[in-house]
Amino acid sequence: MFTKKQTLGAAFALVLAGATLTGCSMGGASEEATKTPSSQSDESTTDDSMGKTDPAANLVGPGCAAYAEQVPDGAGSIQGMSQDPVAVAASNNPMLTTLVSAVSGKLNPDVDLVDTLNGDEFTVFAPVDDAFGKIDAATIDTLKTDSDLLTKILTYHVVPGQIEPADIGGAHQTVEGQELEVTGSGDSMKVNDANVICGGVQTANATVYLVDGVLMPPAM
Repeated sequence: MFTKKQTLGAAFALVLAGATLTGCSMGGASEEATKTPSSQSDESTTDDSMGKTDPAANLVGPGCAAYAEQVPDGAGSIQGMSQDPVAVAASNNPMLTTLVSAVSGKLNPDVDLVDTLNGDEFTVFAPVDDAFGKIDAATIDTLKTDSDLLTKILTYHVVPGQIEPADIGGAHQTVEGQELEVTGSGDSMKVNDANVICGGVQTANATVYLVDGVLMPPAM
């Protein structure tokens, strides 16, 4: 019989369907002189590319500036989170302690999604701590023992592939299987009934949208 962790891993695998180019060149002094303008152009292109991948460049939401002030540097900063896979980045975010507890087996020891979340590209709608504070204590107690229910709720917050703010509008099928809907734009973006606090947060393998409500699958 499969364990719940094995079943969850298989479900993710069913939902999800770089080449690295290397090169070297050698030449004499005259050849190097001839290639110098091209080299300078390549460096300029690289610099431009780096500028375009600034992790703060595509942020949306009314809470982004406040978060940047709250965590200006370090592993939990916008820049710092971009260096780590999503579960690690979330663990360094002071607004996501309850979510991290839920996905890492601390809330329910039978539900640990860390390796799965870190293992592929996702878009994650991450409820902040205050969002979980809106859930009554009895439901939280239920989630501590009902592994299927907790897994269903958590995977409803995850969409395969990274989706930037410019493309996030509309309906998206979640890993849980049902769709969620993103409406609005900029500082007035919603996911179902939850407001986006700060979206387009980059991690090494995911694009994250901090939201002010826990998303519940439609069938619940």
